[in-house]
Amino acid sequence: MKQYDFETVIRRFGTGSGKWDEMAKYGVTGEDIIPFSVADMEFKNPPEVVDGLKRFIDNSVLGYAMPTEAYKSSVANWMRRRHEWKIETEWIKDSPGVINAFFTAVKAFTKEGEGVMLMTPVYYPMYFAIYRNNRVLVDNRLIIREGRYEIDFDDFEKKAKHPNTKLLILCSPHNPTGRVWTREELERIGRICVENDVLVVSDEIHNDLIMPGYRHTVFASICEEFLQNSITCTAPSKTFNLAGLQTSNIIIPNKEIREAYWKEVCTTEGNPKCNILGLEACRLAYDNCEEWLEQVINIVHKNHGIVKEFLRRELPQIRLFDMEGTYLLWMDFNGLGIEYRELARILREEARLFFDDGYIFGDQGAGYERWNLACPTKYIYPALDRLKDTLNKHMK
Repeated sequence: MKQYDFETVIRRFGTGSGKWDEMAKYGVTGEDIIPFSVADMEFKNPPEVVDGLKRFIDNSVLGYAMPTEAYKSSVANWMRRRHEWKIETEWIKDSPGVINAFFTAVKAFTKEGEGVMLMTPVYYPMYFAIYRNNRVLVDNRLIIREGRYEIDFDDFEKKAKHPNTKLLILCSPHNPTGRVWTREELERIGRICVENDVLVVSDEIHNDLIMPGYRHTVFASICEEFLQNSITCTAPSKTFNLAGLQTSNIIIPNKEIREAYWKEVCTTEGNPKCNILGLEACRLAYDNCEEWLEQVINIVHKNHGIVKEFLRRELPQIRLFDMEGTYLLWMDFNGLGIEYRELARILREEARLFFDDGYIFGDQGAGYERWNLACPTKYIYPALDRLKDTLNKHMK
């Protein structure tokens, strides 16, 4: 088994990385500090992708590009191999990003004033897709039972039945809570949506990042009815740390829905095209980098265990939610008795910890923080020490 380098961190100050430059704004540039915020990894890219792109550049003209059959076949093979979902290559539409895709879906399949359902707290650009397009948020709030987020299905069904609710943006696995929805939960979601003519746009960008003991089910793979009533949004960006290459795979089996989606893309974007290097990087990653991914999952799982044990022992006032999927740990700091805006200030300015503040994911996230654990383990220990030492000065 090849052992990859997961220890070297490339410093990204001044390179256009907002994640890193936010730290510089606070005067934090030390070698012992990295950000734990925006959801890209602090790991070097897989060498198979880097070396493959070098060869590609040496032998290519970097002109206009369309998705190749080789790219589409790689996507289809990955979905079959990794997720046991057999898809047709004609179902695949490329996109610069999953966010672009669900913005497009909102515009294509709803009208101004119509309702789009979210299961909140949730990834904040999903709110933007609703509000910036003059749609109405249908807020299905997740509930916490015995330390785990669950779906309020009574509320979900009630709101799906409302004639103004036209579309659900499903976050699966769920960001920021880290839930991996079970097949039974997805079946119930899908059945309610089919019965009430609610289209499901399933954002499955984290679907490859599943922790040991859990299993991701692609929503559209469950049955033919769900297949024909859904758009599945995937990408190599989170899986292989390729977000900057702006290539996502939007899988739309229903021909009528696929054509309506693409019509909106062409209307909105005029000349839609992906990055030629992104398409090639996607192919290289899916064809060659599964072992790299397995090693990443092991490191993230290890980091999660270290944080969980430390907080249980040293800061039990902070409630953790087990990270079933993604590499994003959701933490509840409300037990400390610190107002959430003051908490954010303390973490950045005193502890020199750059998480994503929970309130950006909706009002239920006030007093929460999201910790990106896709980083070398050696950075976790000093971060925990700084967290403990700083919070001990402020706890009531």
